[in-house]
Amino acid sequence: MAERPVMSGTRPRSDFEELLDLLDELNVPDGYKAEIVRGSIVVSPWSKGYYLDVMELVCDQLRPHLPEGHRISCAPFLYAFPGSESAYGPDIHAAHRRAYRTTSNRLDHEALSFVAELTSPSTRTDDLTDKADVYGKAGVPVYLILDMQEQQAVVHGSPSAKGYQLRLTKPFGEKLAIPDPFGCTLDTAGFTAPEQEEAEG
Repeated sequence: MAERPVMSGTRPRSDFEELLDLLDELNVPDGYKAEIVRGSIVVSPWSKGYYLDVMELVCDQLRPHLPEGHRISCAPFLYAFPGSESAYGPDIHAAHRRAYRTTSNRLDHEALSFVAELTSPSTRTDDLTDKADVYGKAGVPVYLILDMQEQQAVVHGSPSAKGYQLRLTKPFGEKLAIPDPFGCTLDTAGFTAPEQEEAEG
């Protein structure tokens, strides 16, 4: 197989770096976001309106328990995971502020202490499988999945080279223990869809 030509003073770019560049240039339709999942660009619709309220409830509860120097946000940012050829824009992310001291739009995943995804029908499988595998093997301390279809919260902790060693599940409305480095409890009351709350009321 022929090697790629290399200009003097440069190094060959990886396929993943080229994919990241392509992602930058992609003209994503309004109402959609793009991520790289296992070496492929995946486009999915943005969240429903009430998801923002749920995301803010999570941020409000976890903010007092953040590791020193970390910030939590639901603003859209892309974290690259070169080892798995993936790049995710988690719905909620907590990272050391050093991750944001860059002019790049690709943030360092090693600064992350927490990520959370709120599932939708189009992203649920990736959130439950691929992302759990990538986040765990990359060493992200806590991964929270808010399964909006099954109305339950799933938290993963104790990451290792084989993935997460800890997994806890609670239905929405109950309290869920968030593992270290947070060591706190998340109250999932108010996480259900508005129409479900009305039906139950």
